[in-house]
Amino acid sequence: QVQLVESGGGLVQAGGSLRLSCAASGRTFSSYAMAWFRQAPGKERNIVAAITGNFGITHYADSVKGRFTISRDNAKNTVYLQMNSLKPEDTAVYYCAGRTSSGLGSSRAEYAYWGQGTQVTVSS
Repeated sequence: QVQLVESGGGLVQAGGSLRLSCAASGRTFSSYAMAWFRQAPGKERNIVAAITGNFGITHYADSVKGRFTISRDNAKNTVYLQMNSLKPEDTAVYYCAGRTSSGLGSSRAEYAYWGQGTQVTVSS
């Protein structure tokens, strides 16, 4: 069983930055693909960024390319999401997700493990 705990959300002005962290339990974390999803009120939960296990290949949604960076520290069992140049439309609950496969997954159904979510609010 894998447990994921997010932290780092909050309120920030447009143009600002935040860094989200997701601490994972489990001895085989390094082999898991990890991702960040987000869900705004009344909308679906969509992928923001993903990173493979082992080789750290990344994937980003078009809406965040060039602004967000996903990374991982396998020694700390932690995955990060650095968010720069934040916009009001980035406001959402951000969820950390993990899958036991090392390959990238882009849909919610491909991830078996989820954190509780952390709120990110960007004011204009």
